[in-house]
Amino acid sequence: MALSGILFIFWRLFEIVTLIPILGMLAYFVHGYVSSNQLTPDFILVLFITSVLAAAWAVATLVSYARARHSALFVALVDLGFLAALIASVVQLKGLAAASCSNFTAAPFYFNLGVFGYYGRQSNSPWASDAGKTCTMLKACFALAIMNILFFFFTFLLALLVARHHRRDNERVVVKREVHGSRHAHRRSSRNSRDYDNRPSSGTHRPRHRSSSRRRNYYV
Repeated sequence: MALSGILFIFWRLFEIVTLIPILGMLAYFVHGYVSSNQLTPDFILVLFITSVLAAAWAVATLVSYARARHSALFVALVDLGFLAALIASVVQLKGLAAASCSNFTAAPFYFNLGVFGYYGRQSNSPWASDAGKTCTMLKACFALAIMNILFFFFTFLLALLVARHHRRDNERVVVKREVHGSRHAHRRSSRNSRDYDNRPSSGTHRPRHRSSSRRRNYYV
């Protein structure tokens, strides 16, 4: 296995390890909105769906790396798509970057959280009982999403290198087969020519037969 393939597997493992916590924490928020009969905000829903699909894609390409190696260009294209989706998810959470978890209730982002924010606190919802926990979980998802942007950028480049290496291996195999086939054909042609040269001609037997018949007639 080439170095690019080993690095590809290594970064795929990092993607899976960092995407699973995003899934768990955002699933907590999605469950809170659904149980409260509220729509999940786009900045949470987009990152949740992207992380689910990205984790499934990372696991699939890691388990079936032998097949993914033959279609490395397609893998690179899909990784580029997840890279763009993660960037869009992080942009929607940009208001969280300036928020302080020690005073999260005064942050403008807190008023957009619905049942987990100002609305939940006014309605005495249990989901808004700990604003610091909500802030910490969202900031962790935000940071892990930024990390996965870098990880998918690395796997995008590594997939291109794997595709290039695989194409060179195929070219080498084709060249070896052509050289082996030409050598085999040359050996067969030279062997046939030697057999043809060593074969006794029919004209050399006839004079011997005639001479033997003449000798018999003479002695008789």
